[in-house]
Amino acid sequence: MTDELLVVRCQLGEREAVTELVRAWHAPVWRYVRRMLDAERADDVTQEIWLAVIRGLPRLAEPGRFVPWLFTIARRAVADRLREEYGRAESPLQDERVTGDAIAELVDRAELVAGLSGLPALEREVLVLFYLEDLSIEDCAEICAVPPGTIKSRLHRARRLLRDHLEEKGFQR
Repeated sequence: MTDELLVVRCQLGEREAVTELVRAWHAPVWRYVRRMLDAERADDVTQEIWLAVIRGLPRLAEPGRFVPWLFTIARRAVADRLREEYGRAESPLQDERVTGDAIAELVDRAELVAGLSGLPALEREVLVLFYLEDLSIEDCAEICAVPPGTIKSRLHRARRLLRDHLEEKGFQR
């Protein structure tokens, strides 16, 4: 069954369709969030995303554009969480140390993961959406609210940064 049909069924109030939609898209959304944050925060943020999706589904005007809409919600939720945490980290009342990605520390041997987590957020996001979530340039542009040309330039820069990082670590092309 297509996502568009599932969305229409959800909009008509079929609870089973909501379950199918969540089952189909939970893992890709969680992977995206996990790659932008760490595993500990990914569960909470993914749950927030699905609450927003379920609340917003009745207002989705174009059911065929569900995937970009879904990842736009995910992107905003990730950005909100990062903004919230950066605000807390900069607060003089907080005496917390900012720790690295717990998963990246556990997977030090996976230089690709370390390289990906070392990229700036915009470049990391575009790599995750394009290569790991298999979204088109146009869908990535819609999700990030930038022109397709900007996505292409971010992809180019992200690939270069990742390649440079991997070469520093001794990996050959």
